[in-house]
Amino acid sequence: MAIHKVKSVGTLLADYFRGTEAETTLLERKIPALWEDVFGKAVTQFTGDMEVKNGVLYVHIHSAALRQQLFEQRYTIVKRLNEALNARVLTDIRLLG
Repeated sequence: MAIHKVKSVGTLLADYFRGTEAETTLLERKIPALWEDVFGKAVTQFTGDMEVKNGVLYVHIHSAALRQQLFEQRYTIVKRLNEALNARVLTDIRLLG
């Protein structure tokens, strides 16, 4: 008698897409939702549109002072978002006015 290991559909899909471009696209789409979880409401209230292209996150920041602070921490931001995704999706961030 064979014993089968039961896996959820989500786990099966994650295994299927692991390492593909589709996985990267799915993870990129999670970034705007993670932004508030990672940086909080204080930063989010000054954040506008976000878009990921070729591993670069483009974020519109409505405060020049906050934009400068985030610019100085851009490598840490990329690291924190990648850690939240449990994958290396982002390589850079561009902060736009």
